[in-house]
Amino acid sequence: QVKVVESGGGLVQPGGHLRLTCTSSGFALDDYAVGWFRQAPGKEREGISCISENDQNTYYADSVKGRFTISRGSVKNTVDLRVTSLKPEGRAVYFCETHISDYLCSRVSKDVDGWGQGTQVTVSS
Repeated sequence: QVKVVESGGGLVQPGGHLRLTCTSSGFALDDYAVGWFRQAPGKEREGISCISENDQNTYYADSVKGRFTISRGSVKNTVDLRVTSLKPEGRAVYFCETHISDYLCSRVSKDVDGWGQGTQVTVSS
């Protein structure tokens, strides 16, 4: 049932960085707009970034703009999220999912069909 898998999470110190990767199984992730989302402890899930299907436009929530970068990976059917300058509030489970339209992608919408397991990012000194 799970068609996307997130990886790359781990423990980092404040101000640190890492790269998260979204990988598809059974379909071509390259054919879809792909968003990244996160859910912090006790918080609601939020959209943080998206890359469009067509022109590879990128979009970011204000909370991560200038610090996170989304891109298609060097390996086909992957999408990376480079996270830098991590803040304590960056501690969360990070998810990726396909968007049904580039319009929803442009809104950094969290309206997607479902969720995978995510990958944990812990920010601690």
